[in-house]
Amino acid sequence: MLRRMFRRNREMMTGYMFVLPWILGFLLFMAYPIYFSLNMSFNKVIISSNGIKKDFIRWNNFKYAFLSDPKYVEELLMFIKSVVFMIPIVIVFSLLVALLINQPIRFKGFFRAIFFLPVVITSGQVVKELFAQGAASVPIVERYGIIDYLQNNLDPSWSEPIISIIQQLIVILWYSGVQILIFLAGLQKVNSQIYEAASIDGASPWEIFWKITLPSIKPFILVNIIYTVVDLFTNSLNNVIDLIKVNMFQIDTGFGYATALAWIYFMVIFTILLVVVLVFGRNDDYNPRKAGR
Repeated sequence: MLRRMFRRNREMMTGYMFVLPWILGFLLFMAYPIYFSLNMSFNKVIISSNGIKKDFIRWNNFKYAFLSDPKYVEELLMFIKSVVFMIPIVIVFSLLVALLINQPIRFKGFFRAIFFLPVVITSGQVVKELFAQGAASVPIVERYGIIDYLQNNLDPSWSEPIISIIQQLIVILWYSGVQILIFLAGLQKVNSQIYEAASIDGASPWEIFWKITLPSIKPFILVNIIYTVVDLFTNSLNNVIDLIKVNMFQIDTGFGYATALAWIYFMVIFTILLVVVLVFGRNDDYNPRKAGR
């Protein structure tokens, strides 16, 4: 009993030692800036030659964002709707590519590099320039009038985010490189003997995918959804972040109001991530050996 408690305490201390550098870094470099940012969101901030002057206005910045700002809530809601459509596209596309690359084919490393290359070379400015030149659009969409059909048959509150996704479809798929590598890592963790046993028992490839492959990579799906949410909410094509930057230098709003907008944006991201973890992070006690029988 004592030996078991000692081993448990030792494992706990080992875990704390691994986490300790991050905790120290957070306390030294992040804790005060986060507090200062939150404090600024409740003030009207004026930056002058004499320094930073703050006038405490309680919740007025947040009230103005929701009740008076004509752009922020509209842009935020439209972007959230776009993300709802973007996440399945990125996840499904990256999973399909990972399944194809995971097959016994030659030059696997080359194909991994090809799909990951856009993540390396497409910096914020490069993506904006490509997007401005129309490189992110799909020509067949304009040729067959799909955008006009959506505008004429859907409510503008839903047609606008869908059209925005279609116009950025190529760029969205460019950002799937990391997710493809994560799925590849998950697929290669599945024991090949399970597939062999399922094939011997007469399981079809479709049944193998739904009953073995998909449940086995469920944790990696959760990781990819979290990564995709964070990536989409922080990428260079984000109109909400651009709106926050614009308000930083406005005379009537300034840093205090921009900080309040940023904190609202953070809480939206946090809420979405919390929902994702609660929905996809449940443990179903999956046993791949039983699934393969």
